[in-house]
Amino acid sequence: MYFRNRKADTTFTHTKKLQYHAKPDKPDPLMARRIQEILAGQWGEMTVMHQYLFQGWNLRWNEKYKDLLLDTGTEEIGHVEMLATMIAQLVDGAPVNLQESVYNSGDPAVAAVMGGMDPQHAIVHGLGAHQRNSNGVPWNADYFEASGNLLADMRFNLTAESMGRLQVARLYHMTTDKGVRDMLSFLLARDTQHQLQWQQAIKELEEKEGFIVPKSAESFEHTEFNHTLYNFSEGDVFCNREVHSFATKSTQCCHPIVSI
Repeated sequence: MYFRNRKADTTFTHTKKLQYHAKPDKPDPLMARRIQEILAGQWGEMTVMHQYLFQGWNLRWNEKYKDLLLDTGTEEIGHVEMLATMIAQLVDGAPVNLQESVYNSGDPAVAAVMGGMDPQHAIVHGLGAHQRNSNGVPWNADYFEASGNLLADMRFNLTAESMGRLQVARLYHMTTDKGVRDMLSFLLARDTQHQLQWQQAIKELEEKEGFIVPKSAESFEHTEFNHTLYNFSEGDVFCNREVHSFATKSTQCCHPIVSI
């Protein structure tokens, strides 16, 4: 588990216990491979960890949100540790079992492939987690955003937590292991909290800055086009319905003229 110290010379402190302790009932290399997605996939914990930390480090004008971002980013370091530990526990001893029960070839790599296991867990990482998704694609720093626009970043944070929670919920239904489900239940709860806190931040920022991002560009945009809902479908059925549900009351619906 990790803590952020605001005053000491050492920014992060590691405590020798997990943020939430859960242990699988038995090895399950296929589930280990699936969990790699929420560790190092596009919407996994490695992504949001980097996202919140870099957003916080880059934020120089609002200590309230800077602190929120860095505290949440620090929490995500602990989630990475939890998932890596769970993956190691799920693959511990698994290659031999697969060799015997799935494909009795004498080759752990072949047995791993035949059993659905990630071969790199056994071959490259010594029965441990790695920084790749469930299909072996390496984690990429392009997955996360730190734009410098706080409202845009908060909206993306809400999307990231929504997508991450969706994947955790799906994984929950892919196992009956009580220990794995226990850990996933904890992560679901924390994703709920994170969605709520980012939504609250978005609400506060919109009240101060308005809805459109970036606000600074309004002075040089063509305002005659900014409240027109284009209808690119034939007929007028769509326009006769509740257009206002998609935008403001001043929105108009029209068929754009396209010259060919």
